[in-house]
Amino acid sequence: MQPTISLGPLVLPTAGIIYIIGIWVALSVVERAAKRLNLDAEATYSMAAVSVAAGFIGARALFVILHWPAYRSNLTGIIWPLNSGFELWAGLLFAILAGVLYGRAKQLPGAATLDALAPGFISLFIIVSLADFFGGPGYGIESHLPWALDVFGIRRHPVQIYEIIIGIAALLAWIAFFKKRTFNGQLFLITLAIYSGGRLFIDAYRANTWLTSGGFHILQVFSLVVLLTALYFLGRGYIGNEPGELREV
Repeated sequence: MQPTISLGPLVLPTAGIIYIIGIWVALSVVERAAKRLNLDAEATYSMAAVSVAAGFIGARALFVILHWPAYRSNLTGIIWPLNSGFELWAGLLFAILAGVLYGRAKQLPGAATLDALAPGFISLFIIVSLADFFGGPGYGIESHLPWALDVFGIRRHPVQIYEIIIGIAALLAWIAFFKKRTFNGQLFLITLAIYSGGRLFIDAYRANTWLTSGGFHILQVFSLVVLLTALYFLGRGYIGNEPGELREV
């Protein structure tokens, strides 16, 4: 792990740098995907950018609210440093809400836009896993496999690497099925199914996973719901369009 990078007198958080570069990469991927799908690339890019900004602000804002006593006497800490202190689920909720509202305002086609956003989302998930790998907030359970990594003096499963591999597999599936798709939204559902299915199994090897009071892995439950939902709509053959119909946009 490499939590910081030293540039002369400056010591910068590795995760923060990776996030900045990763957001740019993810937005660029969305723009290219939109062009390939004959969508309004500028509006789709802007929608993704608004979602990322809303998610970032929402995740930070809720964290500050929940931990207000720690910030009451240090208001500068609300905006700096920003390398930690976010509520993931709040960020996702704000990002989705902002994206839906922006998409409606610009009258973007829903299912086809999801196809364009899919590789961007997956790219962002890969970046988060990469940042976790270098920053060290997430780590696997103990392992004696040849590819296990030394983390805090213990050989562990490299769960972040597993996540990156699943993300790459989902991106390759998007590319492979691009010319074979039969309805708008199919690319989104395929990448979603592959990624959520992979995370369903990978979370079992994470040591610091979120658990319910009954001992169930929250991320596994969520991944299972997402996987089944994606498979359901894939079986129906449409999202919002007529069954089996691919509408050019």
